[in-house]
Amino acid sequence: MTITEPSEPSPFRYLHSANFPALLEQLGSSLAVTTYQAGKLMLVRSASGALSTLLRSFEKPMGLALASDRERLVVGTRRMVWTLRAAPEIAPQLEPVGRHDACFVPRAAHVTGDIQGHELALVGGRTWIVNTAFSCLCTLDDERFTFVPQWKPRFIDRLAGEDRCHLNGLAVEDGKVAYVTAMGETNTAQGWREHKTDGGVVLDVDSGEVVTRGLCMPHSPRVHDRQLFVLDSGRGLLCTIDERSGRRTTVAALPGYARGLAFAGRIAFVGLSKIREKDLFGGLPIAASHGEEQRKCGVAAVDLRSGQVIAFLWFEAGCTEIFDLQVLPGMRWPTVVGFQDETLDGIMVAPRAAWLPDPKLPVVKP
Repeated sequence: MTITEPSEPSPFRYLHSANFPALLEQLGSSLAVTTYQAGKLMLVRSASGALSTLLRSFEKPMGLALASDRERLVVGTRRMVWTLRAAPEIAPQLEPVGRHDACFVPRAAHVTGDIQGHELALVGGRTWIVNTAFSCLCTLDDERFTFVPQWKPRFIDRLAGEDRCHLNGLAVEDGKVAYVTAMGETNTAQGWREHKTDGGVVLDVDSGEVVTRGLCMPHSPRVHDRQLFVLDSGRGLLCTIDERSGRRTTVAALPGYARGLAFAGRIAFVGLSKIREKDLFGGLPIAASHGEEQRKCGVAAVDLRSGQVIAFLWFEAGCTEIFDLQVLPGMRWPTVVGFQDETLDGIMVAPRAAWLPDPKLPVVKP
């Protein structure tokens, strides 16, 4: 597979397979990727066979969620949840004029404090967060509260900011939160760490029952085409799960700690991270099966029919860990207006007042 260098300077040095840009163009999509280690939200875009990465700074960005109507992109950070609103009337005006087909603008932030929020989802008009510190699912329904607890595993006896089971991922099915992942069935502070290599579980939210056990630090449960997927992260595996029997089937074995999963038809985009041998990630199966030089950080595109990695984007510098990613369908060249960008000073969108003759939304620019 031919390797091509990035087409523009970037603080992140990366390599990609020659077909990675073409794959995004074929799908008519781009990717949004978070890396809390580097403090960036990244948009991965392609045009005319050339890949581009747009970087925006956030404090420890982790979970990502795109609304079904594509009007909101929500980013979970260390102590806030940011809502970025789509501004289609702005996109054509940004430099270079006519290049962008989508634009997200920061609109609101909810201060959560350091609840160790991991994955999140937009369900029923509300933002659901995996509140890892308090071992529960919560929402941001009322500005009076830091968070509103909605669900906890049966084995957790009370809410305590002790990260008892390392609840970390959630899957949505039929418009509701259906499954979650946790690294252990433990009810003591940091208790899951003793069983990190085989204590991971997938839980059914409705019943509270365990769907499958024996995972190694699992993440990113997802339901796609009525099939439940999960990343057996510490083994570098993309798996499917039979919800009734709990039986797991390996779809693909990948060269890194697998975390972050999104789909576009038959393609699964999987985030991969390098592991820190002397820290939490030491002693994992992926370290035994892949040497340090073999382990990758980046995004692998997996063909679900063959289980093969058909395209990839590997980071060589500036980034060693990926947390979450989302496919942005129908957005070939989107942008996010950054907080430090002076462009934000001139973006003001207001609804049409009754006394204005122009039916269009007025866009005021200095």
